[in-house]
Amino acid sequence: MWFGIISILSSARSSCVWRDRRKRINIMSTTTKNNTAEIDGVCDMLHNMGTAENEDIISICANCGKESTDVTNTCNKCKSVKYCNAACKKKHRQKHKKECERRVAELHDEALFKQPPSKEDCPICMIPLPPLPKAQTYMMCCGKVVCRGCIYAVQSRAFIAGREEEDGICPFCRNPPPPTSQDMIKMYNKRVELNDANAIYSVGIFYELGSYGLPQSHTKALKLYLRAAELGNSTAYYMIGLAYEYGKGVEVDMKQAKRYYELAAKEGHVNARHDLGVFEEKTGNMDRALKHYMIAVECGERDSLQRIKELFMNGHAVTEDEFKTALRAYQSYIDEISSEQRDEAAAINDDYKYFHSAF
Repeated sequence: MWFGIISILSSARSSCVWRDRRKRINIMSTTTKNNTAEIDGVCDMLHNMGTAENEDIISICANCGKESTDVTNTCNKCKSVKYCNAACKKKHRQKHKKECERRVAELHDEALFKQPPSKEDCPICMIPLPPLPKAQTYMMCCGKVVCRGCIYAVQSRAFIAGREEEDGICPFCRNPPPPTSQDMIKMYNKRVELNDANAIYSVGIFYELGSYGLPQSHTKALKLYLRAAELGNSTAYYMIGLAYEYGKGVEVDMKQAKRYYELAAKEGHVNARHDLGVFEEKTGNMDRALKHYMIAVECGERDSLQRIKELFMNGHAVTEDEFKTALRAYQSYIDEISSEQRDEAAAINDDYKYFHSAF
């Protein structure tokens, strides 16, 4: 009997997909009429079951216990309980508060300690971009972020061939560099108009430093950082965190600083992740600190590896197995971003180094 049901369901799985297509293409089949009718019946049954699951979902009000399809007013914070109306939600608020806060904290940590998104690849060599800022360069002409290994390769080939006119050209779009600072700012502004997050962040840096003819303004810098962050630039979130930590353009506010470091860390910013580990370690939350350090190490943060080593050597919170895991993770990341071209560039110029040795 079970074999017969399994056979029917197995046939139905493919037959459901192809039933409508039989009108358009001629498929040779050995299925008998009786089996076909039986399969069609199973298809209809499964379809009806799926429809029933999506309709008339009955929920229970956490306050009054009412069971109805109208119980749809969800807790705004934890999203885990429902109510039949706003009055029930308000009445249940005090009773639900402790459980709500616990669930909100759980959801926060799930998002915070989730594996960050993969690093962007260099658009030329297609190897993940190194974590060190100086190991990659934003090209304001085309909006690409290129590794210094590829920049070195283009420059060295031009030098060997005696093509001096190619000195400083973009390795991706082959455009020459802007002749003046004013021209450079114009190119950046064009990218800003296109909502290029990296360009917006870069102009924010120029305002913070007062460079390339722009007046120094922490206020303008913060506005640009926020805009860049909302468009996906994780470093912009980190810069806002630094502003709150050190009072650049805003009042010192460590709570806000930590908030923006967390936003940056969730987007894969390794320095922000390391700083969060330091925050937690200072407050005695060693388990949370180690989680941050380990994620940072997996993304190539040498300082976090150094901190794990020190904790292990001092007998604090880190076991030998955890230390070995951190070492393997760091080496694995270095292997992932390494290439002969990048190694050659780093050997020629310290500015082209794309990672720090472990210790």
